[in-house]
Amino acid sequence: MRRWFLAGAILAFGSPLPLAAAEVIAQQAGSHVGETATVCGAVVSANYSVRTKGQPTFLNPDRPYPQQVFAILIWGTDRAKFGSPEVQHMSKRVCATGVIQSYKGKPEIVATDPGQLSVRRSVAV
Repeated sequence: MRRWFLAGAILAFGSPLPLAAAEVIAQQAGSHVGETATVCGAVVSANYSVRTKGQPTFLNPDRPYPQQVFAILIWGTDRAKFGSPEVQHMSKRVCATGVIQSYKGKPEIVATDPGQLSVRRSVAV
């Protein structure tokens, strides 16, 4: 009887455990705006814009700025948690997990916690 109740509750309310985010390659991120996903790619350009409002750090997987297909954005208020991400993650395959947003037609994930980023492996550049 308990099994049927639990199965019915899961069907009615969803799983009590959070589902893992779907993994997406950087070039496909634009097709997943509004979704929570893990986007992966080799960081080929990175910039800490210290003189820009909000002091953003941008990590651009697969294609460099301004032809980027996806960006990982770390605002200056969160930067101390990440160290020097533009140095640490350059030329590495990085995955970012979060809600994919669109800014000026380009998909991005705003990373507020280092746990959102993982390095999968280094890449030859």
